[in-house]
Amino acid sequence: MSTTGTPANTELVFLPLGGIGEIGLNAYLYGIGPADDRQWLMIDCGITFPDDTEPGVDIVLPDLRFIEEERKSLAGILITHAHEDHIGAVAEMWPRLRAPVYVTKFAAHLLKSKLQEHSHAAEVPIIEMAQGSRFKIGQFDVDLVTVSHSIPESNSVFLRTPAGNVLHTGDWKFDDTPGFGDPTDEAKLARLGDEGVRVLVCDSTNALVEGKSATEAAVGENLKAVIARAKGRIAITTFASNVNRLTAIAEAARAAGRELVLVGRAMHRIVMAARDTGLWPEHLTYFDQDSFASIPRDKVAALVTGSQGEVLAALARIAKGEHPLVKFDRGDSIVFSSRTIPGNEDGVIRIQNQLAERGISIVTEAPDGPIHASGHPRKGELTRLYRLARPHYLLPMHGEPRHLEAHASFAEAHGIMAVRGVRDGRMFHLGPSDPHLIDADVPIGRLYRDGNLILKSGDPAIVQRRRLSWNGHIAVSVVLQRNGEFAAEPEIGVNGVPMSDAEGLDMGERALSAVYNAVESIPRSRRKDRELIRDAVRRSIRAEMKLVWGKKPVCSVLVSIL
Repeated sequence: MSTTGTPANTELVFLPLGGIGEIGLNAYLYGIGPADDRQWLMIDCGITFPDDTEPGVDIVLPDLRFIEEERKSLAGILITHAHEDHIGAVAEMWPRLRAPVYVTKFAAHLLKSKLQEHSHAAEVPIIEMAQGSRFKIGQFDVDLVTVSHSIPESNSVFLRTPAGNVLHTGDWKFDDTPGFGDPTDEAKLARLGDEGVRVLVCDSTNALVEGKSATEAAVGENLKAVIARAKGRIAITTFASNVNRLTAIAEAARAAGRELVLVGRAMHRIVMAARDTGLWPEHLTYFDQDSFASIPRDKVAALVTGSQGEVLAALARIAKGEHPLVKFDRGDSIVFSSRTIPGNEDGVIRIQNQLAERGISIVTEAPDGPIHASGHPRKGELTRLYRLARPHYLLPMHGEPRHLEAHASFAEAHGIMAVRGVRDGRMFHLGPSDPHLIDADVPIGRLYRDGNLILKSGDPAIVQRRRLSWNGHIAVSVVLQRNGEFAAEPEIGVNGVPMSDAEGLDMGERALSAVYNAVESIPRSRRKDRELIRDAVRRSIRAEMKLVWGKKPVCSVLVSIL
């Protein structure tokens, strides 16, 4: 690709702060200009959800320290679509960035709703843009490309720069019959290919999967057949953000003579956003969950949140029989019209087992064909994109290492040079010369929303909770007289520790014995040293527990001297 006319010090760089080497937490930076005077554009600012090593955490946010320090050079935040892993961190992180946010109408509606929970809602400059539009964000010439995905108004982003053009796909697929909304704009992709795509920064989620994704139209027809065959109540759980899927289910319920009931806050929020932005057909009526009990059993079709096994979602409460308004029993059916995200398998299986125990039928497949379609491209669709865009280089994003490496190898097999080794926190030169890693010190990590607070990943609270979840806790209060004698029997509090050892001896008594042994091993003349006693007691209890249990609990010791 020619770089004639490019200023000698103009450089295009790419820096992911989240979303590469993982699925979720998408936050990508593009920089243009010399190393000491770059302007930055952020594409997406999303969240992910905690795993079992992050107990008590509500959501995980990207660590944006790098761009916080450079925020005067941040031209804007461009959101490709409204999924939480792409837009979910904007409301929380905007005060640290204070840049204008560019979104389409549907995403703007959801973002404004989320911002109402924050005191800075009125300060955020939200700039609505149309799909397929071209505009400037600072020095960046931005051209949006309409793409199909599992949420309305999804976009790829074409960046024209003096150092070369980049096509950043966002999340996408090819779906010629997506339901509402336009399919992926292949004609525009071909025109951009003619213009020249230096680097394709591309979704890798399904790079290990052969073939082509199912269409939403086909899924809708199959769900229609499933709902028509149902005898008792039927519920469908799916991603609430997939408006095409929701409207297809609503049409199927209407065709079967059933009343659609929305169960779960996310369902209500998305349907309201779809109605307000003209994406929900007026003839598709629905009821709130308050009306569930008044609808005849064979006339119920419920849309329920919780397809990923979320413990606080509506489906989990239904599975345990604890939902205050919605009850399913033997003879009723629950349809899982969703793919289980890696890492959520245990939660989904737990809920399915609970439903089975209650005699509720579980539908994960149908004889008519697929009842879920991924929103991400398989190998057949990647090949189709390569032919249209004809990139010189492929930079795989949005995936775990196994997805990224598979995508790189697949692109190379099609004659495209792959940029390997891209991970969060690694800055890459994209142009005008060959892509390569830049030796730059970029802080990277995760932030945790913990209640009302934002914590760093190394915060002692998270580390201690992790240890508590594995090893339990023993609290000890020791009161000594000034002569070194015990003023009273030590008090022991045991939490998360087995009640007794293998011989049936009480663990609290074992801990109490360890306290006496520790204190009595210290000469009386030195028993005025609280820190010495505290350390001796803690080490003695942990050693005793290790001996009889095989684990060392967290141990808190309070020492008082009268």
